[in-house]
Amino acid sequence: MKLASKYKRIPYSILIVVILSIIGSAAAVAQEYRYEAGGMAGISMYMGDANQTSLLRGWNPSAGLIFRNNLNFRWAVKADLFLGRVSGDTKNIDNVFPDHAQTAFKRTFAELGGHMEFNFLPYSDKFAYLNTSKITPYIFSGLGLTLATGENQTFLGIHFPLGIGVKYKMRNRLNLGVEWTVHKLFRDSFDAPSSEEFNLNNPYHIQSGLFKNKDWYNTLFFSITWEFGLRDGRCTTD
Repeated sequence: MKLASKYKRIPYSILIVVILSIIGSAAAVAQEYRYEAGGMAGISMYMGDANQTSLLRGWNPSAGLIFRNNLNFRWAVKADLFLGRVSGDTKNIDNVFPDHAQTAFKRTFAELGGHMEFNFLPYSDKFAYLNTSKITPYIFSGLGLTLATGENQTFLGIHFPLGIGVKYKMRNRLNLGVEWTVHKLFRDSFDAPSSEEFNLNNPYHIQSGLFKNKDWYNTLFFSITWEFGLRDGRCTTD
């Protein structure tokens, strides 16, 4: 009876600390990986003077590499490097250019981009007590640099990406994803690989603002990544 009375006098705060320590130890055993890297493949499409309405018109193949630093269950910093191709043709479109001029173009381009991602659900295949999910939609934005080849007019410019995607943890450390991104350029010469004769670099010769009458390109990518680099502590949903 004396022994039982001693245990009754143990403060509840100590009991809470012990329980939290046990939970923390269990979480430490199943640590998350901080980084992931892999490849992506898909299609790229141009939008500009030769295509102002169709998101999927004139698609071309694209492929590249992807790297993520998973800050926690909700936030990640992503970098990508990929090669793509865009093409356009002014035939059979509603735009009427000066002197009824017509042109077509093709460009190969490279992109280096940096994005901040937000997961709508806490993304993990562990830590069920934190209501984590193996699948989540996400949004992202950032800045990027685009370099495109040309016959005698190379394009180099900054772009503003805005995208949405879905990622799925197929198994421990293996992730599958799909994402759609629009890339807003701040120049109008992406669709003008040649400076000779008629081209689509400001074809109407009118002054435009920073965002108006500039070119775009869209990408649709499927990705597969592998996680590595055990983090020191447990992820949080903050």
